[in-house]
This record gives sequence, C-alpha cells and structure tokens, in this order.
Amino acid sequence: MRLLRSPIRDYAWGSRSVIAELQGRPAPSDGPEAELWLGAHPGAPSLVELADGTPSLVDVIAAAPGHWLGSAVVSRFGPQLPYLMKVLAADAPLSLQAHPDLDQARAGYAAQAVAGAGHRNYADGNHKPELLVALTPFEALCGFQRPDLSADVLAGFGIAALDPVIASLRAGVDGLREAVRLLLCWPPAERSGLVAAVAAAELPERFAAEQALARRLAGHYPGDPGVLVALLLNHVRLEPGEAVWMPAGNLHAYLRGAGVEIMAASDNVLRGGLTPKHVDVAELLRVLRFEVLDEVALPPVPVSPGVVTWPVPVPDFVIHRVTVDGESPRVTLPVDGPRVVLCTAGQVAVTDGSGAVDPDGRPAPGPAEVVTVPPGRAAIGAAAGGALTFTGAGTAYVASVGVR
Repeated sequence: MRLLRSPIRDYAWGSRSVIAELQGRPAPSDGPEAELWLGAHPGAPSLVELADGTPSLVDVIAAAPGHWLGSAVVSRFGPQLPYLMKVLAADAPLSLQAHPDLDQARAGYAAQAVAGAGHRNYADGNHKPELLVALTPFEALCGFQRPDLSADVLAGFGIAALDPVIASLRAGVDGLREAVRLLLCWPPAERSGLVAAVAAAELPERFAAEQALARRLAGHYPGDPGVLVALLLNHVRLEPGEAVWMPAGNLHAYLRGAGVEIMAASDNVLRGGLTPKHVDVAELLRVLRFEVLDEVALPPVPVSPGVVTWPVPVPDFVIHRVTVDGESPRVTLPVDGPRVVLCTAGQVAVTDGSGAVDPDGRPAPGPAEVVTVPPGRAAIGAAAGGALTFTGAGTAYVASVGVR
C-alpha cells in the first residue's frame, strides 16, 4: 500500500470548507474546492509516494500493469485503473446530465473520429455509471418521477405556453421524450421570460418544495430551460450513508452536499441544462432512458462486522465502507484487483500483507508494511496484495473491482 497525493478540482460550484476541513486545512479555502480526485484518470491523476519521488499513478501502473491491476482487470478493461473515486463537495447546483451506456459511448466516440472537427460529445469510448454515498445531508435530482405528478406541478404555474408540455406529460411515460424535447428546444428569445415567469409564479401550497426548487435553480441559471426539466425529476434528500445509483441514461444533477463518488473511468457527459456549456439536445434524447425511477435512495448493506457496501450491477467498481473503533478494533476486507482506500474520519492504518515496493512501484523484499491514512488522504494497493486489514479508529471507503 502506498499513500497518494491527489488533486483538487476547483469548479465554481464547489465548497470552500468541506474538503479543507476534511483534510485539516484552514477553512474557508482561497477558492472553491469541488472534487478531490483519487485515481489514475489522465485528466487529473494522483501521485504515488515512493521512496525516491512521487510519479503519476498513470506512469506507475503503466510500468507494471500486471502487478497493480491483475490479469483479470487487464484482460477486461485494458492496462488502466477501471474506476475513479472522488470526494465531491457542492455548494451550488451542478448541471443536469446523463451518461451513455458502453455501446453508445463506443459508437459515439468512433463517429466523432470520422466526423473530425466540431463539438465533441464523447471524450472516450467508455460508459460512466456512478454511485454517490452521502457524507453529509445531500440533495440531488435523480431520474424521472411519474409524469402525471410533473404535469400537475407545471400546470400549477398557470403559464399557458406550457400547455403542450403538460399535455405530453399527461400521456404518461410515452410523452416524456416529447416533454423534455419541447423544454430544451424552447425558443432562445423566450427562455428568459419563461424562467422568470416560473420563478415569480405562486404555486399551490402542496407544491411548496417544487416552487422553492424552481426559484433556487432560476437564481443560479436564469433563462435556462433546465429549470423546468428539473421539475420532471425525483428530488432526493439523502442522509449520511445513503446512496444514489446513476446508471446509463439516467438524467440527474447534484444540488448540494458532500459525498464519496465512484464511477467508471470516463469523462463522457451529455448535459441537459443548468449550464452555460453546450447542450446537444438530439444526442441527449438518444441516450436518455425515458422511464420512471421509483427506487432512488439506496441504504447500506451489511457485509461483516464494521463493513457495509452498496451493490451495483457493473463490474468496473465495488465500494465498501469500513469502520474501526473500540468495538471493532481490527477489520479484514477481502477485495479483488487494485484497491484505493480513502479515510474520511479519524485515522486508519491498513495493510494488504505485502512488503515494500521499488522505485517503479514493483514489489521489493521485506516485511509487510502498514500504511497510516489520515483523513482526506488515500492509499493504493496492488491487485497482487492480499485481503486488507484495518486498525485504528476511523472510517474508510474502499474502491475495488467486481471482476476476478
């Protein structure tokens, strides 16, 4: 196991306190700190603390992929870490977005290569399923709610121009695609007036939460039709330890809070509003799944004393939460493939039974090493290591893979 030095992304919606306080630095920070990236994504890879320097995790894995990833991972995903873990800290709403499935990503990426110059929807040929586990109370928009409920909300604004959208929603799931298309294709010259009218309208009292959401989003994104699209989605409030699973084609947005996020290693994002960035309506409509998402919040599932997980139906990643304390002073977790251990509270010591590594990250002779991971830091272990053993007093999130 080796400690990582991981980059922080400074997106404008980020918190100035969450990541700084997690790492024990002065808060507020000088600027927004939105995401702490823990992995080998080429956009912002972690550095590995070795005896003679801190090379990029990308280079360390490239030097010995069989050791770090294991033959099963290399065979399935190639010589790269198949997942990316993050600490996400949102003080303002993120964009509405969805991610393609694997076939859509491969086809879209290949089509871009043929088309050449122009806007590029696809950064790579991979899918990007995501799971977020709340560290604090967390708000998100996740998946379409029942269309009749959305129709009632939009009708409550009393805006005649929305009647075609409402009629599409009254048609049920079959009308969702057209409702979304109408909103995202709203004439640009009329968007500001529509969103302003929605923010100023007085909804019936039973829609107080929806009215508050519309006004908050309109304050951040005036003139953005995504404010209306957001009202078609489930408004989810998570307690710490609850999670949301966002498979391919699921329209979603984070609104506020902090969590640990894990995803397949991809940058493929198709935006659907609440953003000044490009929205490719046609491609978004092709990727979206127009279905009602009933079960949104996922509770933790116990695995063993001190260990819980949130099962997901993809092989790219698995995440566990490990808690060591006076009642469970020593916890063992068998995992497959490369593993990243993030400490989010207290301090944990972890070993996988392996010894030291040489300057290239390969195993070197010597006794098993124990790595102490402070809060807000992470360590990586190779697939060649054994089960993880935790001691200390703290909480850790462990990313690994679902293939053997």
